[in-house]
Amino acid sequence: MTRKMHFGLFLLGTGSHVAGWRVPGAMDSFQDIGMIRQISVEAERGLFDLIFVGDNLNADPAAHPSYTARLEPLTLLSAIAGATQHIGLGATVSTTYCDPFTVARVFASLDHLSGGRAAWNAVTTANPAAAANFGTVHPDHSKRYEIAEEFLTVVRGLWDCWADDAIVADRETGIYIDPAKVRALDHEGTHFKVKGPLNIGRSPQGQPVILQAGGSGPGQELAAKSADVVFSVTQDLDEARAFYRSVKDRLAKYGRSEESMVVLPGVMPIVGRTEREAHDKLAELQGFISETNALALMSDRFGVDMSVYDLDGPIPDDLVPSDNYHAFARVMLDKAKRENMRLRDVYNLMAAARGHWVLCGTPDYVADTLETWFTTRAADGFNVMPSHFPAGLTDFVDLVVPILQERDLYRTQYEGTTLRDRMGLERPARI
Repeated sequence: MTRKMHFGLFLLGTGSHVAGWRVPGAMDSFQDIGMIRQISVEAERGLFDLIFVGDNLNADPAAHPSYTARLEPLTLLSAIAGATQHIGLGATVSTTYCDPFTVARVFASLDHLSGGRAAWNAVTTANPAAAANFGTVHPDHSKRYEIAEEFLTVVRGLWDCWADDAIVADRETGIYIDPAKVRALDHEGTHFKVKGPLNIGRSPQGQPVILQAGGSGPGQELAAKSADVVFSVTQDLDEARAFYRSVKDRLAKYGRSEESMVVLPGVMPIVGRTEREAHDKLAELQGFISETNALALMSDRFGVDMSVYDLDGPIPDDLVPSDNYHAFARVMLDKAKRENMRLRDVYNLMAAARGHWVLCGTPDYVADTLETWFTTRAADGFNVMPSHFPAGLTDFVDLVVPILQERDLYRTQYEGTTLRDRMGLERPARI
């Protein structure tokens, strides 16, 4: 079977461009469920594998609206499930500020409600401001990954407490659940003590798909052990190929094949029918950037107050990012040094796509570039991050997807019944 690209849609109501919501006609809210459902249907028309919804656990009215005014992801995806039939439904839930039993239960429930389309983006939560909402202190980078590893072990164990055929519902005998096919977890570890089992049968996928953004060394190791899909932040083809090889090479030690993980770099496509039209669209977006919105985002990403630096100067030698967004900061600083950027160049990159890769050009140019990344094993597909909705997504679906289909690089219809089926991921056997 010919290898095919996979596409995720990063569903951010205000768009992935820092000022995308200001474009006339753009969606300007992350609380309009009618519009969010329309976007989800549009992604399904484009045969995307999944919709991915991020999250933030603290609110600062001065920060970018995408961080502050948003619906809770699992509630949102439950509403989307009823408006769609095929597309996967992925959401971020923190391993630092949630408990494993609840996380296992809500994703198993979503998997049942959607007919096998649920995916959990397991994140350690980078922003230390979240701690104040949970009456605790934000753990350091290594501690967060230590907690996350045990958290994932508990969640996956809870998903496996029920055998697939534990619910017998035998009217003649009056037996509803076969007790021999349901077991306790009895986990007692360093950070969690969870008896189990869940009070819900094994989900249609066996286990919901696990997503992760694992850029740092510990992140890649955790991804190799547990993740089905990895989101990556990259700006360069060679860098993307190196990351792809690094994370895939770690799989063997966990008894996993390369096909058991899908790597999706983030990309913000700006597509025009001509090159001039594409660049005019990007120029319009850049024209809406204010002096405060991108600077606040850059300060948040680096964990440093960037207002103290001269934006028109070189990258400061004393700029040492915090460990909160470890992989993100490394990618941005490596690119800046490699290309001898000024600080303002980094600022503009962050404004354009929050530091992710911007791909601007004609449909053929965009398709050619995605094909190169795909065929040279820099990616198994892409997490598409439209600058604004709905036009940014519609341009990609109408102009780029048909070219990839003509080249036999992308599906022409959905196959299988679950998200795992569509992403070429095996259904996990009960351990």
